[in-house]
Amino acid sequence: MNTFYSRKVKYNIMAWEIILTADKGSFTDYGGSSVLGYVACMPSRLIPKFFMDRFFTPDVPVDSEGRAIVAPYALRKVESTLVHAGFDSVVVIPPHRLEKAINQKTKVVGLTVHDPFGLNPVSFKLSMIFGGGPTWTAKYFEEFGEKISKLKSKYNFKVIVGGPGSWELTKENKDWADVIFIGEAEADLPRVVKSIIDGQEVPKVVYGKNPKVNEIPPIINPARLGEVQITRGCPRGCQFCPITPETFRTIPLDVVKKEVEVNMRAGVKRVEFITDDVLLYGSQKLRVNHEAITKLFTETMNMGVDGIWFPHISAPAVRSSPQTVKAMSEIARYDEDRAAAPVVGLESGSEKILSKYMRAKPFPWTPREWKDVILDATAIMNDNYIYPCYTMTIGYPEETNEDVDQSIDLVQSIIDHKLKAWIFPLPVIPMGVSYIRNNPFPVLEKMPTRYWDVLYISWKYDLQITREMIPILTGGIKNKFAQRTVQYMIDKIFYSIEWVFKQLKETQGKYAYTFASINLNNTTGVIKAIYWLFRLAFKPL
Repeated sequence: MNTFYSRKVKYNIMAWEIILTADKGSFTDYGGSSVLGYVACMPSRLIPKFFMDRFFTPDVPVDSEGRAIVAPYALRKVESTLVHAGFDSVVVIPPHRLEKAINQKTKVVGLTVHDPFGLNPVSFKLSMIFGGGPTWTAKYFEEFGEKISKLKSKYNFKVIVGGPGSWELTKENKDWADVIFIGEAEADLPRVVKSIIDGQEVPKVVYGKNPKVNEIPPIINPARLGEVQITRGCPRGCQFCPITPETFRTIPLDVVKKEVEVNMRAGVKRVEFITDDVLLYGSQKLRVNHEAITKLFTETMNMGVDGIWFPHISAPAVRSSPQTVKAMSEIARYDEDRAAAPVVGLESGSEKILSKYMRAKPFPWTPREWKDVILDATAIMNDNYIYPCYTMTIGYPEETNEDVDQSIDLVQSIIDHKLKAWIFPLPVIPMGVSYIRNNPFPVLEKMPTRYWDVLYISWKYDLQITREMIPILTGGIKNKFAQRTVQYMIDKIFYSIEWVFKQLKETQGKYAYTFASINLNNTTGVIKAIYWLFRLAFKPL
């Protein structure tokens, strides 16, 4: 099979019937450090466009014909799915080259979206506490939608929108989106694309079935940041999560290694395992498979990669198999300057909330033992140079201040034990494919009043840990000027942010409205921000 990196084939630009792409906020490698992607979750008013475009969401490089040299993993997976299904005119194009790629031959444009309207928990929270307004994720999608709409009017192609944020378009539809594809692509997307090309009618919303593991083809062209999928789904079944228990599959090691090879051929030697929990690889019934995981890490490192990182791990799995965590760290050669910082679900300290919404979260322990699970797991991770980014879900309909007090107690215990972790209390979002999708969206004034206390306590500790961990956080940034800029922002600007969270606590969130008039993308807004920062500089903490 020929790929875009085979120089034996000269692709004809006029022959591309299917073009895969995404908006600028999604189609980027974040300058080499995926943690910078969270900046796009901030209100667009507060981050100047120059900094977003240059440092946080830079354009990916393209080849001589405008094709992306690296691309988001989701697009690479869809590309491979369509090629393996027999489509021979598929290309992945970044948004800044789209006008040159689309023409009269284009039949289908496929988009992957992560957070098109700023409704995911991180975006929603940051917008809520900093005065509202669209996040950069939403702003980039809006700008991209205008571009797609104009091109569609000119060339009359059809648009399919998929990806983890596609559910948001069922809440706020866009006229230019012909099909909203929700779910996994391999089983049903080729049929949808063929129907469109054949001129047949396709439903506005399509739910893709989950393919069997042998129906998931490996990527054929390189993904950004060395992304390689090792598991799909999660068997824990938390009700706030869009991933249901029946979706869990482990990707065979030979497929994983094929994808690593694809990335390495393009010069990408780091590996980012895509998984909802790295310790579930090869597992059955939530039991850690030590042999499968150590084999996965060993054989991947033996391929000559620079290192292995992963986005998610679970505290109960860490506690149940500390020897596996130790082996992973040793094989991947983690140390003080080369550490992992995965996202880990802390969720709540309330036994009531845990029991109702995420009963299997602590397995093989019970919700009553959750505090001990978290403290033990954090210590194990820290001993092995893994520093968790804990996320919490707060704002369930029946959640009271007493429940939040139990969460505060858990957070304070982490702090008292001097464990290294970031803690992010997030409003619980009724995502469109979760069990709680009919719950109301959180409102600032209706959050439990103690939410602002746990937010302040957590962020105060987060800022302390961040200043300690600057070298680790910025080590992957390739642009040295960008690295120094981010380090300066963390070291200097973040120091003042603690006062802001103190005000949010004391006003029970109402201080957020102070930021509503600040807009760093126009002159008046910059002047207001300078005045605000000047006042802030003389405020006692």
